[in-house]
Amino acid sequence: MGMDLSEFSIDDIKNGYQYDKQKNEYICNSCGAKFYVGEIYKIGERFFDSHTAINIHISTEHGSVYNMLTEKENKYLGLTDNQKRIFDYINKGLTDNEIAKEMELSPSTIRHQKFMFREKAKQAKMYLALYELVMEGKSTNDTLVQIHDTATMVDDRYITTTEESNQILKNAFLSLEPLKLKAFPAKEKKKIIILKKITEQFDKGRRYPEKELNKILKSIFDDYPTIRRYLIEYGFMERTNDCMEYWVSSK
Repeated sequence: MGMDLSEFSIDDIKNGYQYDKQKNEYICNSCGAKFYVGEIYKIGERFFDSHTAINIHISTEHGSVYNMLTEKENKYLGLTDNQKRIFDYINKGLTDNEIAKEMELSPSTIRHQKFMFREKAKQAKMYLALYELVMEGKSTNDTLVQIHDTATMVDDRYITTTEESNQILKNAFLSLEPLKLKAFPAKEKKKIIILKKITEQFDKGRRYPEKELNKILKSIFDDYPTIRRYLIEYGFMERTNDCMEYWVSSK
């Protein structure tokens, strides 16, 4: 399951990683790879500290932070194909005239679109300031549970408060440590909360052979094929075409 970047600060999103003060580690926003402060990492024939290592990781594994944000469909960006192309060209350093030539548009059209990008950014800043002013520090019982970034078929079934989620988990599981599921519900909203909890048992960025995945799921619930199928169906996990390996989905 991909990390929900909407929960990160703007600086964390732009950096491509977040820093966990409690665990003293840097965490890649895309794949969840962790680099612990104080450890030295060998990359190629050289050794690097954790901060340098995570930046190298982003560059070598994901291309760039720009790629991390745009290479897959991002429901929060809301860009049209043409807008995405303009961003791509701007990121590559092309001038307005060069972009216009590539897209067979007039330079004034490109300048207008760049103006609209800037206005949208201003609007987003004002909205964020207002949202944080009103929402931060308030009761969390009616806070909506975040939708995982790789969710499929997003609709009302994903609208669940923290209080509802906690109650669903309390009723659905015999135990949360270790995780033991009583029964897999028919109601879609409950399925999503349960599947999200089950996904937490798997490490992001790691590939699991089918036998190992089945063993973990069977320890949670006897009907593990059903759980496995819904993990794929709802976008919590992905698998190879031959179904031999599974991993937590990420954006």
